[in-house]
Amino acid sequence: MRGRTTVAHGVRSVSGTLPRRPAAGVARAVLWLTVALVAGGTLRATAQDPPAGRPSEARKKATYRVGGGARDGVSVFERVDYVQVKPLEAGEVDFRHYHTYEESTSLLKAWAAKYPDLVDLYSVGQSLEGREIWQLTITNKQTGKDTDKPAFFIEGGRHAGEISGIEATLYFVHHVLTGAATDPAMRALLDSSAIYARPHNNPDGNSLYHSTAQTLRSTVRPHDSDADGLVDEDAGEDLDGDGFIRQMRKYVGERQGNYVKDANDPKGRAMRRVREKEGDWDVYNEGIDDDDDGRYNEDGIGGLDLHRNYPENWRPMKEATGRGWTQGGAGEYPLSEPETRAVFAFLMTHPNVAIAQSLDTAVPMILRGPSTSASEESMFPDDLAIIRSFDQKGQEITGYPWAGDTYKVYATRTPVNPFTGEPSREAPLFGHGPDFGYAYYGAIWYGNEIWNGGRFVDYDNDKRIDEWEVLKWYDQHRAGRGDYLEWTRFTHPQLGEVEIGGFNPKFYGQNPPPDLIETWARNEAMFNLFLAQQLPRVRIVSTRAVTVKDATDLHDIELTVTNAGKMPTALDVAKRVKMVKPDTCEITLVKGQELAGVPAGQPAQKATIEIGWLKPGEQKTVRWQVKGTGAVTVRIGSTRGGVDSRELSLGAPAHE
Repeated sequence: MRGRTTVAHGVRSVSGTLPRRPAAGVARAVLWLTVALVAGGTLRATAQDPPAGRPSEARKKATYRVGGGARDGVSVFERVDYVQVKPLEAGEVDFRHYHTYEESTSLLKAWAAKYPDLVDLYSVGQSLEGREIWQLTITNKQTGKDTDKPAFFIEGGRHAGEISGIEATLYFVHHVLTGAATDPAMRALLDSSAIYARPHNNPDGNSLYHSTAQTLRSTVRPHDSDADGLVDEDAGEDLDGDGFIRQMRKYVGERQGNYVKDANDPKGRAMRRVREKEGDWDVYNEGIDDDDDGRYNEDGIGGLDLHRNYPENWRPMKEATGRGWTQGGAGEYPLSEPETRAVFAFLMTHPNVAIAQSLDTAVPMILRGPSTSASEESMFPDDLAIIRSFDQKGQEITGYPWAGDTYKVYATRTPVNPFTGEPSREAPLFGHGPDFGYAYYGAIWYGNEIWNGGRFVDYDNDKRIDEWEVLKWYDQHRAGRGDYLEWTRFTHPQLGEVEIGGFNPKFYGQNPPPDLIETWARNEAMFNLFLAQQLPRVRIVSTRAVTVKDATDLHDIELTVTNAGKMPTALDVAKRVKMVKPDTCEITLVKGQELAGVPAGQPAQKATIEIGWLKPGEQKTVRWQVKGTGAVTVRIGSTRGGVDSRELSLGAPAHE
């Protein structure tokens, strides 16, 4: 049975029926009352609903109800009015605040209205809660359809709280659109290419994160994260009412805990984890142990991961033997989540996408696959050479300290595990987007990580940045800006005396403070602009029509084509998995014309001739022999390189 829930000061009150665990029911009711009194005393725990016409104090608060299915915990939370999601001036574009789903939707609609010759706005599907997943197609419509051009795909917000990716996507779009009128390079890009942009790939998770103190990994679908048979029953609570779920620390006695105060921080703020029973403090996420299992906030809203839900190298969350690979957050089956399915369905029906970018936080890295092996094991050498050149350029543009694959480079970016002291080892991820992008879809797929969590300087040069170093940089550069809450004493209803404090978990730990958004969004956008400019682009170099001697209505047609882009029209992996057809040259005849003899150097006379795949700068020539007069059209077509065509006029016979 589930009791109804109300919210006050970020604290949840149970009223009505008792929770599923009857033995804990009375204690839990007392617990909620205690928490409410500590947090401000305005919450009234009652055995029944308040009389009609007398709403409880909690129900006077603005609340946010999360959907997506039934939960054993609460689904209603106090709505927090974050200043960080408010524009500097209503209706004006700025990148010094975070865009909610509603504001982003308005912005996308405004761009579509302002740039009708460049922008189409449409929904590619609906989220679990029924929100439209909006996407833009950006290209110069006067120079052709988007599907006749090579394309770049970019998305943000897949992980609910990694909202910097939304901002970097919006910044990229804004930069391209505002530059199209005055920047020749930008105009050339839109003349010859298409951009598909999806700022909010996970609008449900993003909205919950933007609107409440809750944090979550990805989708809001209920999930039993702690394997206790209950779903979403232990979400965090904002006990001190400041709008954020920070950290709690409790002194538990010498050699009774798992943390110590780091001596490198003279103010006693930084905590360092040590081995079991070698410390004198325990550290928790702010909240209550709702399910009496000794853990705090381990089963909050959702738990599945849209970035582990792709079909390539997918693994289940559980398997029968107990000896096989599994993947947390993978979902019931590949593409089980509508948000991931929307990406998959669009890309599979738009194979003109040659490069994709999906944005996360908070390890500043040019990140890609493979995710289950080293690059050299799973990538074709020529493909890897291209990708590594992009990695290097990405580091130059963004200043990110790392670039490379998920399996090796990401997992070992910190050489030594600071907790165990052991060398870092390679670690696989399954169902990962970059693996789908390369090994399944045959494209270059990045999953860049934005922001560094305040990890700016390695003061002791040990190749990692610990919490005391984050605090030292903060003291030197941002003291007084409100990004950090000093440890403050609080009487916890279960733990007794604790301290609550730490960095702002949403707008510092996971994402940059608003005044730093633009720098990170711009750097990431410039790399993505570079990627879009590397797309393959097939072009006609020259055409020639020569009347065959002594045959006035017989003509030799010659077509020379090239790849004017910076990468081949197909990666080697795309050839293997048959995602990209060979490039073709084609001639279209009109009534009264026909193909005649076989041109020299070709085995047969065909209207459509496959020429393989063009490398950057490579030229190829094909020939036809046509009998008849009038216009003919010749064309080069490429799955990922676009199309180009030209009309030729075949002269009339001399005797006419």
